[in-house]
Formats: sequence, C-alpha cells, structure tokens
Amino acid sequence: MVAAKKIKKSNESINARLALVMKSGKYCLGYKQTLKTLRNGKSKLVIIANNTPPLRKSEIEYYAMLAKTGVHHYTGNNNELGTACGKYFRVCTLSITDPGDSDIIRTMPGAQPEATA
Repeated sequence: MVAAKKIKKSNESINARLALVMKSGKYCLGYKQTLKTLRNGKSKLVIIANNTPPLRKSEIEYYAMLAKTGVHHYTGNNNELGTACGKYFRVCTLSITDPGDSDIIRTMPGAQPEATA
C-alpha cells in the first residue's frame, strides 16, 4: 500500500515536470528524432515508455551512454507518456534538449547535470 502510494506520487511529480518542459522547454518526440538529438549531443535527458520494444530500448540506451546522457524509464506505457506530454497520441521516446523552467534534469536519477560556467 505504501509503496504503491509512493510510486503514484513520484509519477505525478514526473508528469508535472514533463508538463512544465512541454510549456517552457525544448524537446523532441519520437524514436528517430531522439536518436538524432543523441547523435548531435544536444539531448540532456531521454525518457522511454515501459512498453518500448527491447531492441529499440537498448539501442537508445547505448546511444545515450555514448552521449553521456541520462535515461529515465517512465513507469507508464506509451499512451500514458503521450498524455503526460499533453498530446493526443502515443509517445514511445522523448528527448529533452532544453528543460526551460523545469528542474527535471536535476531531479531525475542519472540525468546529465547542467554545466554552470
């Protein structure tokens, strides 16, 4: 009971941060665009839905590892990830290039910290 409540609360905080990124930041939705941002080194954080095919998931994780970018495995499926992004379609992968006003980069485990210079 307590674990389920904690998971739901963390899900809601992720969804709130995602909504803020959608409003004020820059992002790319979809597998092909996510790979492009990873290859160009522009991606700060990659979010993958839990029902992404294993081969696709491992390929994105490999590209992210090479680009030294954080990967977050979203607990919901691609329908729920699309809804969290405020879209009316399914989103399997999403790449955040500029978080905007959101603190999603700092709060996600394994996310790339922003360089302060």
